[in-house]
Amino acid sequence: MADPVTLALAAGAGLLGGAMNALAGGGSFATMPTLIALGLPSTVANATSNVAVQPGAVASAWAYRGGLAPLGGVGVRTLAGITFMGGLAGSLLLAWTPARAFDVIVPWLLLAATIAIALGRHASDWLSARFSAGPRSLVAGQALLGIYGGYFGGGVGMMLTAMWGLLTGASPAELAAPRTLMLAVANSAATIVFVASGMVAWALCLPMMIGSIAGGYLGALVGRSLPPGVIRGWTLLVTTVTTAVFFWRAYG
Repeated sequence: MADPVTLALAAGAGLLGGAMNALAGGGSFATMPTLIALGLPSTVANATSNVAVQPGAVASAWAYRGGLAPLGGVGVRTLAGITFMGGLAGSLLLAWTPARAFDVIVPWLLLAATIAIALGRHASDWLSARFSAGPRSLVAGQALLGIYGGYFGGGVGMMLTAMWGLLTGASPAELAAPRTLMLAVANSAATIVFVASGMVAWALCLPMMIGSIAGGYLGALVGRSLPPGVIRGWTLLVTTVTTAVFFWRAYG
């Protein structure tokens, strides 16, 4: 049994991670490093983090449910189904293979997301003038990010925001509802695999899970009342910091 300080740290990281996921994504930036610092191997920390934030992701999705709408001509249920299947495939990859090679790629994916969010509508306008992004492009991107979400998941919410923003021209504030739903769906798929494969450290997962529920719901309530500019600024800040940290971990 973990000591009270360790349990409190896990719960606090869950609270912060749940709120971050609700506002901009990137909650694993709070949860996974905390679990590693508390002594878990990186793969177990990753799996435990995914399972722990799942209830918070569901709480956020429920709070945002009124903002759900089709994206780029693709229905929400279709996107959710693609995300779930991708999440299953990605989490199976994590259970079967070492993560080092993908850890090296992750910072570059986060950097691409940071640039896309920073450019915002300008990037969307530039892309739309040179490339016709139809439903097939959205489905293909969703499948890839679903796999990524199940395999690693770091910054996947920010990557979804960046991809959808480029392909549809929508702002981060407009994408908050579908983003939180897809995070919940991807985490649901990963949870099935991680629990079945025995990769979850439950002594730390449970207090982190309680914190993530509170953080996810409170973060979503705050996010619905914030101006789009504030949400975009917070999204960019979290993405930039997360990208820098992942570059430092991979190449520092």
